Amino acid sequence: MIQITADSTCDLGENIAKHNIGIMPLSVILGENTYRDGVDILPKDIFDYVERTGQLPKTAAPSIGEYEDFFAPYVDRGDTVVHFSISAKASSACSYAETAARKFPGKVYVVDSKALSTGQGLLILKAADLREAGKSAEEIATEVNALRPLVNTSFVPDRLDYLYKGGRCSRLAFYGANILKIHPLIEMQDGQLVPGKKYRGSMVRCIEQYIEDLAVQYPTYETRRCFITHSNADEEVVEAARKKVAKLFHFDEVLETVAGSVITGHCGRNTLGVLFIATKEGQA
Repeated sequence: MIQITADSTCDLGENIAKHNIGIMPLSVILGENTYRDGVDILPKDIFDYVERTGQLPKTAAPSIGEYEDFFAPYVDRGDTVVHFSISAKASSACSYAETAARKFPGKVYVVDSKALSTGQGLLILKAADLREAGKSAEEIATEVNALRPLVNTSFVPDRLDYLYKGGRCSRLAFYGANILKIHPLIEMQDGQLVPGKKYRGSMVRCIEQYIEDLAVQYPTYETRRCFITHSNADEEVVEAARKKVAKLFHFDEVLETVAGSVITGHCGRNTLGVLFIATKEGQA
């Protein structure tokens, strides 16, 4: 049997149980206390901590030993594991998982998603589709690795507080964005986050324009699924995204998920992204 596993940063929500995905939690550190992402901490705990202290939480990858302990039960029962890590350029989790996998030659394949959140999740569910189609673990790893450049992982934050505190934007950009109501596009390129177009106005209008731009940038795409993923965004913002995606795209299913504590700790509340897999012809 093939067991698909992933770091908790995949933000797949109820799809984890639906597709039997094993999850390895990353750690979230609030002051002197350490919590496991998706296990004993909620995004609300992050917001409360930042508001109270003015400090961002810290995050930590599992150790090599913890990955070995995570993989071992699957291998011991005869499974072959395909594990999906958050981008190696965003965390040491991938390199630790790769090192741990060497203890199980030919039994654990580690995929550097070169993404995060449901950009990572899209590859995981693609792997689940391939598993259902009877592909081997090696074939699954090969096919999803080839898809990585086609995954649109992007989002628009409401405010830059968290990105600024985390050193991901300058003081000038932070204050300018707040004064001018600027909401910058943040997207993954070759495994790392980079700033893109700057949207201006209400968050609803910015999300609508962002999705309109995605439709132009990716005229063709895999219609199997799309994610609308957000960090406890206002309902009017999520509803605007739903309507615009339904109008401009034609996906078999549009899945909505709420970002976990690790992702939330880096982007802050009211961030929203629309994520899907493009086709080679669809790249602008």
